[in-house]
Amino acid sequence: MSRPFLEVEGLAKHYPGRDGRPGAPVFENVTFGIERGEFVCVIGHSGCGKTTILNILAGIDAPSAGTIIMDGREVAGPSLDRGVVFQAHALLPWMTALQNVEFGVRSRWPAYTQREVRSHSVRYLEMVGLGHALDKKPAELSGGMKQRVGIARAFAIQPKMLLLDEPFGALDALTRGTIQDELLAIVRATGQTVFMITHDVDEAILLADRILLMSTGPRARIAETVAVDLPRSRTRASLHHEARYYEIRNRLVDFLVDKAAKKEPVAS
Repeated sequence: MSRPFLEVEGLAKHYPGRDGRPGAPVFENVTFGIERGEFVCVIGHSGCGKTTILNILAGIDAPSAGTIIMDGREVAGPSLDRGVVFQAHALLPWMTALQNVEFGVRSRWPAYTQREVRSHSVRYLEMVGLGHALDKKPAELSGGMKQRVGIARAFAIQPKMLLLDEPFGALDALTRGTIQDELLAIVRATGQTVFMITHDVDEAILLADRILLMSTGPRARIAETVAVDLPRSRTRASLHHEARYYEIRNRLVDFLVDKAAKKEPVAS
């Protein structure tokens, strides 16, 4: 049996207590796998450690226990193999939208000429509908446009895996929906592997192939896995016409309302 593209085994994280000794783990024994090209969302109440898990996958935090293997190699520290998009755009304010993307591209391919760097960067900004805003600085962009630049920058380095930490959480509903559509189109075109945190049940059903549900902390864990077995061609407009949509949605809401705080195993 082949191993998954991403293997997370026995992951745990705890912080020192007031006496200096390790406190109760925020989460423990978090174990899951992600196949190449799969889109996986994680849902759970605040405080269960979702963002910490993403930071560990990104290599910007270290686990207290457990291992992460991606594409046959252990994850240890940041790498251009993993692109990250946070809820806050994290753009360099003194650079234009194009320069922000070029910065990542130049780091990824240092042998590229300036013309190659520009051409490559422009292509990804155009993919997120920002071909008209190449020379605008972040202060001149709306919140949605800033997030599009962040998404373009992450995709432009062609990472093996994309990590998204509630990238649309601060956006209005209309902008959020538009960028969701753009993200889906790029993911389908590139076959990208994605790990995404969201609090939005409908967003998870729209985007994901599989949804991981986390119990509440401390000692949070992956309590349930839900397969989103809807047509991959689904859209926001068609989602509500899928008979299985309501069954999946009710299962997610039922977990978050009634089961997230329970520590006994939940049937998959």
